[in-house]
Amino acid sequence: MEVAPDAKLLTRLLAGCAVGTLLLGVAGCGSDADSTAAPSEAASLTAAAPGSPAAPVSPAAPARADRSAGVTKVVVFMVENHSLVQMRAGMPKVYGFAARHAYATDYRAIRHPSLPNYIAIAAGSTLGVADDADPSAHRLTGNNVFRQALRSGHTAKVYAESMPRRCALTNSGRYAVRHNPWTYFSASADRAACKKYDVRAGRLARDSRAGSLPNVGFVIPDIVDDAHDGTLAQADAWISRQIGRLTAGPDWRAGRLAIVVTADEDDSRSGNKVLTVVATKDQPRRAVATPLDHYSLTGFLEDVLHVRHLRHARTAPSLAQAFGVKVG
Repeated sequence: MEVAPDAKLLTRLLAGCAVGTLLLGVAGCGSDADSTAAPSEAASLTAAAPGSPAAPVSPAAPARADRSAGVTKVVVFMVENHSLVQMRAGMPKVYGFAARHAYATDYRAIRHPSLPNYIAIAAGSTLGVADDADPSAHRLTGNNVFRQALRSGHTAKVYAESMPRRCALTNSGRYAVRHNPWTYFSASADRAACKKYDVRAGRLARDSRAGSLPNVGFVIPDIVDDAHDGTLAQADAWISRQIGRLTAGPDWRAGRLAIVVTADEDDSRSGNKVLTVVATKDQPRRAVATPLDHYSLTGFLEDVLHVRHLRHARTAPSLAQAFGVKVG
């Protein structure tokens, strides 16, 4: 019996789908590729436990096969005054996220107290700052990653929780200006940019949904949610909630976003060694033993911007190389 032409075509199509599924591992005909995706990172954050098995330690992560064009955006979350050991034990959701992606086992802050470390990340140097005084006492004019981003045609933004207005230059309630590095750069162009792009933390979720996260971004929790006055459990809850919003957004799903979690400094009892997470969507799971510091983070931000490294970032170990992060 002769099969009708339409039936022959259908038979060939079905056979082709079966072969494609067997050879390529692709979904069957008519299915949406996203429908077979793994559960979202946002959902898995809630299931993290402090007893998660440690990732294998390695001095450097080899680059893995390309799945995206590379990282073009970095968002840095800051925790206050806790060591690697304390953060690993007291922040189970964030550490669970770290263990599923990658984190450093020998990453150190620069000095004490807080402010010099924020300036170090932003400028590749403490610029002589050795205390926690307000911007009125430290009118810094040197080059910095925010200026580098904007001058190179990229974007930069700080998301500060509990800040009363954009680029607030004094403490207010739970907002600590010493944790907001952009406010310390007082050159006219820096100040104008700060007033435009140093915003309240509520803007983060909107930018993530829109795929408009900045190339250089900092998320500054207030003094309760960064564990300065609050607990590590409070910091864990707040930061993991924000991470969930980022991993649900198009920048993360496209593989162009790196999420960093670090602490400004430890509690002065652990050699300034702090937990530092560097996570990308397509990253191998590992713990990185390469010695790194805040100047390595400065260099990573500048790598993403494709600009020259500032000051101590020029000689700091490469964070991108240590973690095997492909920069777009």
